[in-house]
Amino acid sequence: MKTNHILCLFSCASVIAFSGVTHARTVQAAAPVNMSDKIEKTDDEWQKTLTPEQYRVLRKKGTERPFTNECANNHEHGFYKCAGCGKELFASDTKFESGTGWPSFYQPIAKDAVRVEHDRSFFMTRDEVVCARCGGHLGHVFDDGPKPTGLRYCMNSAAMKFEKQP
Repeated sequence: MKTNHILCLFSCASVIAFSGVTHARTVQAAAPVNMSDKIEKTDDEWQKTLTPEQYRVLRKKGTERPFTNECANNHEHGFYKCAGCGKELFASDTKFESGTGWPSFYQPIAKDAVRVEHDRSFFMTRDEVVCARCGGHLGHVFDDGPKPTGLRYCMNSAAMKFEKQP
């Protein structure tokens, strides 16, 4: 596993984006979402149900500052759910310390939990991770994670709610 100790600029872009090194992406899109499970709301409806920070991250594709979020240092056993719709996204046993300042996971809880889309903002191409149910922006995925997947799902705490399990 590569250790990423560079303070990231523009979201949770990895050292790969700044070093000029290119790597083949191993990201695979999730299975199609069951359309009856999909949640769609107007912008006004989202603003009424989310905190201002959740709205900024989930609906406007914002990013928290590194090392300032509540989930990065959480080591409790449980599940991380979408703050917008409650869909289970990640299990705590797939979380790892990436050194980036954001909570990082090596795989989603299920293949259909998230979708991966291309993000061409900030003059670079990254793989954006969105909730498969509501389309909320969660973060980005990079190919510098640990085994068994080699992926690092770099997520925003504001996009998730943690549910502790015994």
